[in-house]
Amino acid sequence: MTRDDALALDAADPLRELRAQFELPPGVIYLDGNSLGPLPKATAARVQQVVRQEWGEGLIRSWNSAGWMTLPQRLGDKIARLVGVGAGELVVADSTSVNLFKVLSAALSIVQEAATPRRVILSERSNFPTDLYIAEALARERGFELVLADDYELPARLDHRVAVLMLTHVNYRTGRMHDMAALTHAAHEAGALALWDLAHSAGAVPVDLRAAKADFAIGCGYKYLNGGPGAPAFVWVHPDHADRFWQPLAGWMGHASPFEFAPGYRPAAGISRYLCSTPAVLSLAALECGVDTVLAVEPLGGMAALRAKSLALTRLFAQRVQATCPGLALASPADDAQRGSQVCFAHPECGYPVIQALIARGVIGDFRSPDILRFGFTPLYLRFVDAWDAAEHLRAVMHTGEWRRPEFNRRQAVT
Repeated sequence: MTRDDALALDAADPLRELRAQFELPPGVIYLDGNSLGPLPKATAARVQQVVRQEWGEGLIRSWNSAGWMTLPQRLGDKIARLVGVGAGELVVADSTSVNLFKVLSAALSIVQEAATPRRVILSERSNFPTDLYIAEALARERGFELVLADDYELPARLDHRVAVLMLTHVNYRTGRMHDMAALTHAAHEAGALALWDLAHSAGAVPVDLRAAKADFAIGCGYKYLNGGPGAPAFVWVHPDHADRFWQPLAGWMGHASPFEFAPGYRPAAGISRYLCSTPAVLSLAALECGVDTVLAVEPLGGMAALRAKSLALTRLFAQRVQATCPGLALASPADDAQRGSQVCFAHPECGYPVIQALIARGVIGDFRSPDILRFGFTPLYLRFVDAWDAAEHLRAVMHTGEWRRPEFNRRQAVT
């Protein structure tokens, strides 16, 4: 394939019009949407409307007149369309870490109520650290054990001791995607519950929680959902479990009647009990604009079309880099079915400075310790020519030794 071939693919791309939804700096190829999505063009005006009109003029009345109180549920219903669940089953609230604490605690309560000897939370050794930290803390508090395994070991480790299988659908370091349905089925066959983190899959790859028969799920609002830095996260609980337990953060927004101001807690029905504190209205308004950029794919072929373009982009980039940069080892799966919407390469020496050199050239990816160069591909706004040009920039950085310059080797707080 040549650069002209890439341009031809862009001209024929049925999703090409979606790029116009975003503020993208000229001269920048943005390959870090798996860490922070770019700014949708609608966001600034929407946030200003909330600030100037709803807050500035409506004041406290806007909790009713502007529908602030129901934002977590309304926005949850939009995200539900992206992850294969029904209206009224998912809410937006808090952070991924806080939501993981809620649902993992609920899962452990189900196990404890059953009075089984199961006391193992099984997870992947390379799972995102915050998930492991939350699980470790809860395991110590509740008398469970966190056991870690490599991805290929997971099915064999699902035995009579496992209470909960806790996994991230797409691995943050490598982009490897688990077979959610198969692993959930294996967990259930072993008598365990299945909890999924969708931080690197919601809005990027097709997800069907109901079809997979998952038990719990959480997800991030600021990556592929383009909600802005620190955007609220979301939480889903299978309806069979939603009313079984109080979640541990029994805040007033999870009460059946918050403005009853009763001294005792009475949990709301269903997923609303997984709310905790007052909705972050400005952040929710920004997140809704981001979610709308993803839902814009629905009349153009939906998530299947997005997935097809994602695979084509990542395949093109991976093949070009492998052909021109033999010193970089592909760390992501070559098999399309196992790859999320990112491509990662490993180098034992120069991963960090190479990324810094690329950023200086306007190609923005990121580095994950100890050796991963990570490139996220969001089909909503990335073009085939972007994938081609990014690979050429990487080739130039590697072949010229540009990454050796001192300024690219000085570590910053965020990598």
